[in-house]
Amino acid sequence: MEFYAFDDSYLERLRSGDFRTQEHFVAYFSTLIHLKLRSRLRSLQDIEDVRQETFVRVFTALRKEKGIREPERLGPFVNSICTNVLREFYRRPSAEQPNENEQDTIPDPGMNVIDLIANKQTEEKVREILGAMPERDRRIIQEVLLEERDKDQVCRDFGVDRGYLRVLVLRAKQSFKSHYIKGFEGRSGDAADFVGKT
Repeated sequence: MEFYAFDDSYLERLRSGDFRTQEHFVAYFSTLIHLKLRSRLRSLQDIEDVRQETFVRVFTALRKEKGIREPERLGPFVNSICTNVLREFYRRPSAEQPNENEQDTIPDPGMNVIDLIANKQTEEKVREILGAMPERDRRIIQEVLLEERDKDQVCRDFGVDRGYLRVLVLRAKQSFKSHYIKGFEGRSGDAADFVGKT
């Protein structure tokens, strides 16, 4: 991979919430984070959890102008935050780490086996679709629709007003729908079964 030389202008754009700069930053450091974590964590989900938490903390620190003043130190700064998140992940008691098998053994009494399977399939499909979507659309879906973050804060993060945020949400929904439909191309029987069960 080609290494990037960060400068004061880049750091300022990052702090001000410039979307293209944030996109570049996340894409650039995601590669490095994956290289760091792939030999330390067992599952892709664990890697993704640590990666996302790392970026949450990095952007929070940058918005508060804490932790980094020299653009050439961005790499070590992200790395140290990732290391801290990883240490916390290791220290998490096993009781706090959700176990898929345990979750499946305590079903909602109002659900039957078909409901449970359909819900599990839906959850997996949503994760798969989000993973295939462009970064901006994925962030919009996660932050606005799934996490239900404050819309004014989301507008600040993306550098847009409420009116344009609505446009971004609409586009993200269309992107999600498009990926959903593509996921079932050539598997019309599966699609019919899936829709019938949900």
